[in-house]
Amino acid sequence: MTASADRECRVTRTIPAPPEAVFRAWTEPDRIRHWSCPPGGTIRDSQVDLVPGGAYRLLIEAEGGTLHAAFGVYREIDAPNRLVYTWDWEEPESAIGETIVTVEFIADGASTEVVVAHEGFPAPEAAEGHRLGWTWSLERLEALFS
Repeated sequence: MTASADRECRVTRTIPAPPEAVFRAWTEPDRIRHWSCPPGGTIRDSQVDLVPGGAYRLLIEAEGGTLHAAFGVYREIDAPNRLVYTWDWEEPESAIGETIVTVEFIADGASTEVVVAHEGFPAPEAAEGHRLGWTWSLERLEALFS
């Protein structure tokens, strides 16, 4: 594994719904609340300004009650095919610096292959932690459509 490869993660999952529906689940605040956190967690608030340069913020309550806020800015929006946005955590103890998330929504018959590439982590441990988070979140997203 190269130095840059251990500072990024990539997760893929096939969701049993068309790209338009999956894209909406990814970008509409009321839908994001149902899947975008690990098991045992809850999205307490989701704010989305889905335009290039627009911001988003997810307030996540982890199992045990700890609050975490993920935030960033949309860089590219190609509905329903692709999203590119920045990602970081508000809490100083969790902040990793600005990272980049690229999400591809690829039509696959009546389903959608979702490919999440998250890069720019300061350390391999941060990349691995986010890989697990994306894996859990995509499992929850798939369950919405199953």
